[in-house]
Amino acid sequence: MSGDILLDPLIPLVFLAALAVLTTLGTLLAAWRGLSGWWLRGLAALALLAAIANPSIQREDRAPLSDIVVLVVDESASQRIADRPDQTEAVIADVTAQIALRPNTDLRIVRMGDALGDGGTQMMTALTEALSEEPQARIAGILLLSDGRVHDMERAPNLPAPLHALITGRDTDWDRRLIVRNAPAFAILGEPVTLTLRIEDQGAAPTDGGLVPLTIAIDGADPLQFTIPVGEDIEVPIDLAHGGMNVLQFATPVAEGELTDRNNAAVIQINGVRDRLRVLLVSGEPHPGERTWRNLLKSDSAVDLVHFTILRPPEKQDGVPVDELSLIAFPTRELFLEKIDEFDLIIFDRYKRRGILPSLYLDNIATYVEEGGAVLIAAGPDYASADSIFRSPLGRILPGTPTARVYEQGFLPTLTDLGARHPVTEGLDTLAPAGPDADTPGWGRWFRLIQVTPSATATTVMSGINDEPLLMLDRVGEGRVALLASDQSWLWDRGFEGGGPQLEMLRRLAHWMMKEPDLEEEMLWAEGTGQSMRIIRRTLDDTVPDVTVTAPDGTETVLTLEETTPGRFETVWDAPDMGLYQLANGDLDAVIGLGPAAPREFEETIASPDLLGALAETTGGAAVSITDGMPQIRAVREGRPAAGRGWIGITPREAYRTADVQVFALLPAWAFVLLASLLVIGAWLREGRR
Repeated sequence: MSGDILLDPLIPLVFLAALAVLTTLGTLLAAWRGLSGWWLRGLAALALLAAIANPSIQREDRAPLSDIVVLVVDESASQRIADRPDQTEAVIADVTAQIALRPNTDLRIVRMGDALGDGGTQMMTALTEALSEEPQARIAGILLLSDGRVHDMERAPNLPAPLHALITGRDTDWDRRLIVRNAPAFAILGEPVTLTLRIEDQGAAPTDGGLVPLTIAIDGADPLQFTIPVGEDIEVPIDLAHGGMNVLQFATPVAEGELTDRNNAAVIQINGVRDRLRVLLVSGEPHPGERTWRNLLKSDSAVDLVHFTILRPPEKQDGVPVDELSLIAFPTRELFLEKIDEFDLIIFDRYKRRGILPSLYLDNIATYVEEGGAVLIAAGPDYASADSIFRSPLGRILPGTPTARVYEQGFLPTLTDLGARHPVTEGLDTLAPAGPDADTPGWGRWFRLIQVTPSATATTVMSGINDEPLLMLDRVGEGRVALLASDQSWLWDRGFEGGGPQLEMLRRLAHWMMKEPDLEEEMLWAEGTGQSMRIIRRTLDDTVPDVTVTAPDGTETVLTLEETTPGRFETVWDAPDMGLYQLANGDLDAVIGLGPAAPREFEETIASPDLLGALAETTGGAAVSITDGMPQIRAVREGRPAAGRGWIGITPREAYRTADVQVFALLPAWAFVLLASLLVIGAWLREGRR
């Protein structure tokens, strides 16, 4: 119950104030003239002014409200290492018990986990949201239970009550962290990439410095072993294994006693690009498609093209003097013997044996392929003749044996069942308008096909007349070879009957022969978006086994892949944490880093009261390590220090809710008039007796 006096003047306050001034002057004048009843007249005037002011009494019935203590609990990744989860639960139980013993006090517990992406511990954001849901007048205290590693201190709200930080962790904690600096997104193949690594110990490390082992693995291959010092920046040169995306995994073993191994590894992805693609084009008899091959290769500024063409074969006798045919002798020996390893790809376009290139040169080309090179054969009628290059030392590496039959009729190139799955030709049928039926691409026709018999190891990805092989791929030793059993692909480039994807087909062929991972037949990889990953498995088989995902903490999850397109199986999985994940599917392995391999939560894992302690001091609170014992919670008056040795304070707010309001007149109007009349009569009688 509470009461207040209210005024509701019958006239405007300005006039009421003027009357008060006049009555005061009149009372003073009466006193100055010595009237004995001046004070009675003054009281009478005051009674009249009070009547005009219309005073009333407001009475409230108040229901007391409980005080609120907000406890924000940090359950981010760094709070789940060592024995911090046990410490956290023990503190929650202790605080709950102490608040339960306090009269008229409620506890609000707010739990927060990792922020989206790699935002770290967003405790101030969680505190702001918690305070916005409670009446500020009822907040008696704020408790933050954390390791002190907060990443949004700039968002600290205005605090209506003392704040205290309860810090988990121990003074003996220590951790080892691997840091990779200046990792580029792109690198040139053949040129070493210099990365700067650092291994540093944080907290109460058992030793200072020393040497620790380090492993570096590229694309899940056997790791390279190194030994590097602790606390120093080390430059490590890395040679990329191939073009395309290279996944480099760095790791140092877990040391005894360190808090976590989540920051002992790092993964970076570097896209390997070729500075220049060196191509040797060997043309035979001139034909309409020769210029097309040259234009396609010269259109790419990243291609260095050497074109070896035979314009005047030895059997041609036209009487032209030899000294007028060329200025210099063509360096065949230098190209095909001494510098052949400098070429990334050799293309034979309608070439046949004519005595220009000795068998020794062709045998050297076959050896070049077996040792890792790449050869593409664009076959014309010459491939089916007695002078075919198949009947040379090159024949041992070619994927198709000619039968001497040549089809001279129109046909539409089509993808085989394997071709629909093979990355070289997968989806080529979608790069053109639909044909006369759903299974026929809207490509232009070709008019020549060389009949060949594929080798046992060749893969036929395109076919022509009567399903005869058109494009065959094969692996020979360390290298790769492709055979296109037609010289009519140039019709696609010229747009005949709508043309076709000749440029895309050639690009994929070249990159497949360059062993680009993106075009491997059997491939496992994952694409990360935030904390979600899309796992993709490409294969020429009809089915694939389940994929096993190993999380950063070592837990394994088995996932089933579903076929989305021919030869492509996928699934989408939401990972529980940021970090490095390892994938295994049959004989294939892959790694993917969601966010950084060591997320922001694990950049600094040693508990620290510095950040939260500075904020707590602004409210009279303090940061307390719970390893020293849980402090007692006391009540303190507002404005007094709210922390001391072994205790922390909250401020009772005495908030209430108004249940009912009643307003009563202080005195009725007639009572004021009667009182004023009696005072005036009393003044008159007193003055009359004098």
